[in-house]
Amino acid sequence: MDPRTLPAAEQKLYQNIREEYQVGFEPLQFGETRLNLLTVSDLESMLDGKEALSNVADFPFWVKLWEAAIVLAQYLGGQNFKKGTTLLELGAGLGVPGLAAAAAGCDVTLSDYEELILDFERVSAAASKLDNVACMMLDWKNPPKMERYDIIVGAEILFREEFFEPLLNVMRGALKPEGVIYLAHDVRRQSLQPFLQMAEEEYNISASKKTLRSLEEDRVVIMNRLIPKK
Repeated sequence: MDPRTLPAAEQKLYQNIREEYQVGFEPLQFGETRLNLLTVSDLESMLDGKEALSNVADFPFWVKLWEAAIVLAQYLGGQNFKKGTTLLELGAGLGVPGLAAAAAGCDVTLSDYEELILDFERVSAAASKLDNVACMMLDWKNPPKMERYDIIVGAEILFREEFFEPLLNVMRGALKPEGVIYLAHDVRRQSLQPFLQMAEEEYNISASKKTLRSLEEDRVVIMNRLIPKK
């Protein structure tokens, strides 16, 4: 991916990001869909030994391409969405599931809590030649008035219990009555089960597992589907 081919606005964002971070474009392939993802290339030095599962307060979740995000992107990228289907990704970070859904035909809104994260998403959407992606600042504890979406998704967004009730409140306000929620998390994520126990009062919940195999370590990802109870 040649950054010089970016539209002017996204090229400026890219140059601003480069002043603070070492970055590069990572190609991702989901079936016939190819994404060009802007990522931090000196990730190890940026994380400085921080571990997500042991130190959630200090870990910058948004900078890492999570296995759960890949699994969710593979699922969404393989769907045949009806024209006009709207999708909101919560805590999008690098935004891979939402970008894959956009490539599959959804009108996508990527959301997160910091402008820098949204700038990464904007550059990746432009680099992937997707014009059906919007980016929105979203503080779960103080959400703006939002439209309702057909689909809400999130990958590795359950890491602090203090956010469970605000997250459920956002879902209540942002999901259409006939909508569906997809969440994907590492099977080791201890906060997943407590959240699902809270959510099952309002949603019918199902689950599937996917194992991503690698030379280093296999990772098991759980994808949950939440459908509002009538």
